[in-house]
Amino acid sequence: MNRPILTTKLYIPFARSKVVLRQRLIDRINEGLDRRKLTLISASAGFGKTTLASEWAASCDRPVAWLSLDEGDNEAASFLAHFIAALKTIANEVGDDAVRILDSQQSTSVEAIFTSLLNDISALPCKLALVLDDYHTINAKGINDGLIFLVEHLPPHMHVVIATREDPQLPLSRLRARGLLTELRAADLRFSVGQAAEFFSGVMGLKLSADDIAALESRTEGWIAGLQLAALSLQRHENIPAFLREFAGDNRYIVDYLVEEVLRRQPEPIRNFLLQTSILDRLCGPLCDAVTGQENGSVRLEALEKGNFFVVPLDDKRHWYRYHHLFAQVLYAHVQADQPDRLADLHRRASVWYEQQGSSAQAIHHALAAKAFARAADLIELAWPSLRRNNQGRAALGWLRTLPDELVRCRPVLSVAYAWASMASGQFAAVEARLRDAERLLETQPKNAEMVVVDQEEYRYLPSTIAGYRAAYSQVLGDTPAAIRYARQVLDLVPEGDHLRRGAASALLGLAAWTDGSLETAHRLFSDGMAGVLLAGNIADAVGGTVALADIRISQGRLLQAMRTCERGIQLAADHGKHLFQGTAAIYAIMSELCCERNELQAAMRHLQRSKELSERAGRPKAGYRWHVAMARLTEANGDPEGALAYLEEAERLYASDFFPNVRPVAAMKTRAWIAQGKLENALDWAREQGLSVEDEPSYLREFEQLTLARVLLAKYRREGSERMIVEAAGLLERLLKAAEEGERLGSTVEILILQAIVRFAPDRDIAAALSPLERALELAGTEGFVRLFVDEGPAMASLLEAASKQGIAPHDVQRLLTALGSCETNRATAIINAALSEPLSQREHEVLRLFRTELSGPDIARELHVSLNTLRTHTKHIFGKLEVNNRRAAVRRAEELGLF
Repeated sequence: MNRPILTTKLYIPFARSKVVLRQRLIDRINEGLDRRKLTLISASAGFGKTTLASEWAASCDRPVAWLSLDEGDNEAASFLAHFIAALKTIANEVGDDAVRILDSQQSTSVEAIFTSLLNDISALPCKLALVLDDYHTINAKGINDGLIFLVEHLPPHMHVVIATREDPQLPLSRLRARGLLTELRAADLRFSVGQAAEFFSGVMGLKLSADDIAALESRTEGWIAGLQLAALSLQRHENIPAFLREFAGDNRYIVDYLVEEVLRRQPEPIRNFLLQTSILDRLCGPLCDAVTGQENGSVRLEALEKGNFFVVPLDDKRHWYRYHHLFAQVLYAHVQADQPDRLADLHRRASVWYEQQGSSAQAIHHALAAKAFARAADLIELAWPSLRRNNQGRAALGWLRTLPDELVRCRPVLSVAYAWASMASGQFAAVEARLRDAERLLETQPKNAEMVVVDQEEYRYLPSTIAGYRAAYSQVLGDTPAAIRYARQVLDLVPEGDHLRRGAASALLGLAAWTDGSLETAHRLFSDGMAGVLLAGNIADAVGGTVALADIRISQGRLLQAMRTCERGIQLAADHGKHLFQGTAAIYAIMSELCCERNELQAAMRHLQRSKELSERAGRPKAGYRWHVAMARLTEANGDPEGALAYLEEAERLYASDFFPNVRPVAAMKTRAWIAQGKLENALDWAREQGLSVEDEPSYLREFEQLTLARVLLAKYRREGSERMIVEAAGLLERLLKAAEEGERLGSTVEILILQAIVRFAPDRDIAAALSPLERALELAGTEGFVRLFVDEGPAMASLLEAASKQGIAPHDVQRLLTALGSCETNRATAIINAALSEPLSQREHEVLRLFRTELSGPDIARELHVSLNTLRTHTKHIFGKLEVNNRRAAVRRAEELGLF
């Protein structure tokens, strides 16, 4: 794995030799291992959650993986990397695909990694468990949502234990109701009087009377940390009755009192060591020495551990430790109150040590904590290339926002890094100002004495970097002239041999031309750009660029070339052995739409299935925007406009604007689905909301919407019989046709001609007037394989095609379309069957279902279909869910009732 792994987070805390064994609680966990998915150990700080989990893990009869979480794991990449590494400590064969996804630097989601991991875990022959300790430090919604997915899809032989100070945002009520949850709360974790007695005598070596123990247990309410602090104080307290009289109050005040007692009674060297090292999340001897300026850090840590002094070992070699979190918080509060002037120096020393170890993130963290902003700025600037490569924009932005503004503004490289981090995080407000700051500094150098540069290599390329970012930013904002201007600046600034920068600039010029509707120019420029990117060895971007090239060809109506473009993109990925799942998933979705237009619906479904598989492996387990659009198109072709609309609703939710022009807005697609369902009021509302008018000038970017408006007018005419609607639609289509022909947009031209035929036929069924544009549409469409564009018009198109057939117009194409129109009735019947299901069966699920009627076993069916047994189990689970059954025989009976065979 390319990402750094902190191995100390993966060690199960070492079981102490002297400990109060919680066998009753361990038995509670063990009872739920096979019957339940999750054990939740939830209580406030100091209740022994980690100790209990580590004791259970040490005695468990199955392998246990461990992951100690902290605030840094709210970054999805860090969380996922450590999660995979934890599993690999007990099953090294788990997570190889997940690692490749993370290392590919493509956008990933926690849910997708979990999907891949669950598939691997399901194939393991052994039982296993995973402990997530300190889960309360995680507040990232994406990670929490991913954990919900993990828990809900756990295979039977895996169990998860979560130790946390607060309940996670999981569906606990549902898990509890289904008997899938074991819960251990504060009431379960509290020490009883007997356990408190065992703790004081056996662990801490104190001889207390039964009454004294009962008093302490009562006043701490069995709170283990409170008892431990009391014991440490009692070890040096001669007057026990007096101590017990003073020992009162709620937990917060008890902590303050006891820590003060403990700290005040420690020798000065130990007290100073505790306070000075309280700034550290993790402790090791050399780091403690660097912070304290002494040379006995390792000895001190070992002594503290042996003395039960709230020190937790993090590895089995006693190298790394941490303080009990609550104890560390109180220690740090004492430093802030008593020695605030020392904090900055302590953090600065820690920053220097981490920098020397190559841990830039920790070095930056401590520099910022020390308010050593100039040092932090230096470190961030040097780390920028690595942050950029690893897509850590959000982390960089958090650090940069902590720096004083005047410090950033005098550093051109840092200002550009700030602009990049803002764009990478989708927060565009600061981009312009930061780029302008960098440009101002470049204009005044070398006279500008205030300018600070640390990374000379990045500074040397700054003019072209700024121009490239401005081009990209302008494209996002829709400022095409500016995008063109800045992209050309990049070409002027970088040499011919710089394939990556020149390729990116050419691609941006292609996108700008696409936005303007100059499609052939767009294809040429973008293709040249991708060739440069490919020469630079950036295969992922070259494969991803296939999507734009195919989209441009589709906009031109060149469906055959679009399909060949998709095939080349997939072959490119295969030739280089790259796991470019995200890019190829989008390509397969486009191929599905192309097959659907040719009415090759089974092929379209196969491409969509492949797209979804790759999307899951790329980090999008619910598939992406393009997949849902293609699925809507296929569902509509199968005669289910309601189902198509549901997919479009999800596509609209998933859509995020990017560098590509949005020439087919989902809202317009939804409007066409409403028209198919007879929901004219919804369609009219859409037209009003968009401010569309038949008087508008044709525009490439709004062409799809304007064609949709023509369909709305036609639908309104059919309902109301208003001649004005037909006249307005005809006038709009005439202007759109002229623009489409001038722009050489074959697909748009064919659709407009089809609509013209329908509009001319609608008022008085004038066959002669309608056949003129229809004949031309047939002539243009025949070579590219357009089918659904015709047959989706339904009965009116059937009448026109029959008339064309009688007159001998394009006989081969007309017969092909009439055959396709006939198949629509069969598709509608299938849609009625699917409507009885909670979700339609996929093509592969139909194949599995048919084999359920045979005598073949599960492994035999898997071999027959050339899939893994695990994949077959997934299909089977989906079939049972959709048919609402729980076994194979019941699935066959239900399918027979619905006529699915």
